[in-house]
Amino acid sequence: MRYAGEWMSAADDRILEYLSENESGSPTKMKREGPIRYSRVQVHRRCKILAEKGLVNDLGNGVYMITEDGEAYLEGRLDTENWQYIDEETDEDT
Repeated sequence: MRYAGEWMSAADDRILEYLSENESGSPTKMKREGPIRYSRVQVHRRCKILAEKGLVNDLGNGVYMITEDGEAYLEGRLDTENWQYIDEETDEDT
């Protein structure tokens, strides 16, 4: 289960999934090769926000790469609303 912050959009998961599988990519490449049904402009805008939040790194020239926090979010280990890592032992007790 992923813990998405209210600031996140549906496009963010697709972007992070693409970057997790492909190591890096540009909005143009993500739109062309990935399962992303959003415009290149919207993907670019969301990549900038994801970079500001620390889930992706902006490598320059419009290329992005997922961070450890981005991977943790995809794995359900990071709550991006409260920016807390999920403790699996605590989660099992609730």
